[in-house]
Amino acid sequence: MEPRPQKGTFFREKILNNKFVVYTIIIFILSMTIFSLSKIGFILIPISIFIKTIALPIILAGICFYLFNPLVDFLERKGVKRIISILVLYIVIIGALAIIISSVIPPLKNQVDRLIDNIPELTHDVQHAVTNLSNNRYVEQGLQSANTDLDKISKDASKHLSKYVSGLSSGIVNFVGTITEIILSVAVLPFILFYLLKDGKNLPNYIVKLLPNRSRSEAKFILADMNHALSAYIRGQIFVAICIGVLLFIGYLIIGLDYALLLAIIAMVTNVVPYLGPIIAIIPAIIIAFITSPFMLVKLAIVWAVVQLLEGKVISPQIMGRSLDIHPITVIFVILTAGNLFGIIGIILAVPGYAVLKVIITHIYQFIRLNSTMYPDKKA
Repeated sequence: MEPRPQKGTFFREKILNNKFVVYTIIIFILSMTIFSLSKIGFILIPISIFIKTIALPIILAGICFYLFNPLVDFLERKGVKRIISILVLYIVIIGALAIIISSVIPPLKNQVDRLIDNIPELTHDVQHAVTNLSNNRYVEQGLQSANTDLDKISKDASKHLSKYVSGLSSGIVNFVGTITEIILSVAVLPFILFYLLKDGKNLPNYIVKLLPNRSRSEAKFILADMNHALSAYIRGQIFVAICIGVLLFIGYLIIGLDYALLLAIIAMVTNVVPYLGPIIAIIPAIIIAFITSPFMLVKLAIVWAVVQLLEGKVISPQIMGRSLDIHPITVIFVILTAGNLFGIIGIILAVPGYAVLKVIITHIYQFIRLNSTMYPDKKA
């Protein structure tokens, strides 16, 4: 009498050990999921509105949680009750915000108002600078050899700039709507953050309780990996952005670049987006320097070269390390794709979202590898 096959042998041999079957099932599930969602999109509209409403305050609270939770944990380890630690943290944050508002906001507002008032003059200065550049004998010879008409480029640029200025009013309306949404999100942020700081460390246990007993240990490990990836990225990227903003502000003051505070804050905010952020940040600085003088462009290039050298060789390796271990090309593709799909929010959340997805997919791959004989080189 032949021995009865062990329980689960058929599933392993016919499913887990067959690459074609595994990949076919995965593709089929993904295709059916996409097809189903496309057919019931109208049902998901209220859900999408709800998610859009709560997404921004939750995202902001999550970022603040990863920034401030280490401080609360430190005070708790020193014997201070967690509630008292959170209240102390709130007092410190309120004091810091008061200092920032009183010292940074007034000069920043003055620079923004001055920039808005000078937009027509800046447009004229750009046209004048381009005209002077086209009249340069060496530039003219180079353009002729390249079959490039600088006057046409100048007219096209002026036309696009005029369109941009004329459409600025509608853009301001959209901007005001966005600012209103941000203000409402910031208003509820302290309440969400309070409960996150108070009970956030117990959240993984609540999630794990929803899973079967045999999956809980693996789920805890996955959640711990996701938490490490997110915390390392968020803290590191924000600290790097602040360092870049401070260094650029100091550099702009040294070279005498106009709107130094405004340009440094723009660079600090955009630097949250890896690789593409610095490119976006340098464009307004180049325009202001180009209008000022050609020598200012040289000084701006020196400042940016020094800051980028410090960021690449000193700041990022010390703060970020290789916490995510993601190739730069992958980061750029992820940011561009997320930007096309979800706009500004997608650009900001692209890299941390990819990091979380990478953790999940890595653990799924390890599960298949350990439970299948498709990989003969796996370790026992």
